[in-house]
Amino acid sequence: MSPACDCCGEHVNKLNQQVSVMRKEIKNLRQMLDSAVRAHRKHMISIQSAVSKVELCEPARDQTPPPPPPPPSPPSSQAALEKGNIQTVPIGYISSCFSVKNGTPRQPTICGPSRAELRIQQSVFNNPEHALVGLEHYSHVWIIFLFHKNGHLSYKAKVKPPRLNGQRVGVYSTRSPHRPNALGLTLAKLDKIVGDTVHLSEIDMIAGTPVLDIKPYIPEYDSPNTRMDMDSESCDSNNQPGGTTVSLNESAEMLNLQNDSETDAQSDLKSVLARETTKADSSGVSAQFSLPGHLHNVLEDVKTYVTQGDLFQMSCESDDRVSDSTKSKPQESSVEHPCYGEEAYSTIAGWIREPPVGSLEVRFTPQAERELAEFLPAHRSGPAESDGPRFKFLRSPEEAAAAIRGVLSADPRSVYRRTRCRDRLFFFTLDTADITCWFGRGFAEVLQVRPVEQHIAST
Repeated sequence: MSPACDCCGEHVNKLNQQVSVMRKEIKNLRQMLDSAVRAHRKHMISIQSAVSKVELCEPARDQTPPPPPPPPSPPSSQAALEKGNIQTVPIGYISSCFSVKNGTPRQPTICGPSRAELRIQQSVFNNPEHALVGLEHYSHVWIIFLFHKNGHLSYKAKVKPPRLNGQRVGVYSTRSPHRPNALGLTLAKLDKIVGDTVHLSEIDMIAGTPVLDIKPYIPEYDSPNTRMDMDSESCDSNNQPGGTTVSLNESAEMLNLQNDSETDAQSDLKSVLARETTKADSSGVSAQFSLPGHLHNVLEDVKTYVTQGDLFQMSCESDDRVSDSTKSKPQESSVEHPCYGEEAYSTIAGWIREPPVGSLEVRFTPQAERELAEFLPAHRSGPAESDGPRFKFLRSPEEAAAAIRGVLSADPRSVYRRTRCRDRLFFFTLDTADITCWFGRGFAEVLQVRPVEQHIAST
């Protein structure tokens, strides 16, 4: 009986294994069937939507075309605007001396001769030139644009700015183009306005950049240091009685001598204060020079500042000596006034002033200098002087050389190319010229400057 039982037990084990395998196969088949059903439903929905679109686009002859959908009502548009759901329309597109991202400055004012044009589209305004009336009174403008060459449009909470050489910081502490909303901001110099076209310089935008808005740059509002100077002047004038306007205005003028030497400013201020104090302490022949008691305290405080040499620590020239963390706050005055000097002091990250990547020396080989000298300046009108290459935006070879120095001195390479690539050659396009250079330790050397058409034809 025992041998028969052992044989039956083996058969039972084999049957159990087969049953478990069958259960797994049935489970897999059910999963495949469910996925097939879901895919079939998706296909049916897509087919139905496609058929409905075709019916709307090509109605039957015996049927009248459906009426167009009504425009959204103002309440719904207002609700969408309050929720932040807006549709932006570019007012124009940049025509720039930089055609590709490679070699384009990462910040404005790095390359002063860099130029661009912005033509306001007629689809935005029937008379685009009317929208630019009055803008010619400003020297600089803010340009709000889109980073339209971000590629895969990915972004992270921390980024690696090239000037930090691989260190990570928060994306909102940088001007990285890879952000949740790919918006860019540039302070550009306004050269001139011709009709509906704005001519700019000191830009960092490539050709084809969509521009969303233009705003004038106003130092009184946009620069905290300028606000501080204006607030201090207004506070001094507001806290003076009518009889002491002359004397304290002179003192305020002496306080604003930021560009003069400290010795001359202190000696002049001492003489002014001594003269006004003598007038105030006199027997009161003229009532306009009589000073109240609290203004005597003001003059005494100013004398203390002059004596201690702390007068000019209150000015904005201390920006160049600021530490990486914060500035020293100015000393408070004994007179209460609604000033905002403390709030006007601006600070920036230390790596902006002293980045790990230093400025590079830019050199030109004799061949590159000769090739650059063959380029003719940009001319908007008139017959061509020769068959040589011609710039479109740059006005002279000297200006082109200055632009090349501005681009290369800031080291436009990425961190990866700077630290890991053995190939030190670098190529970029400026206006109608293709520049070939290489990087050494602490310098960049321009090897070749060729017209863009010649470069394309040879490749």
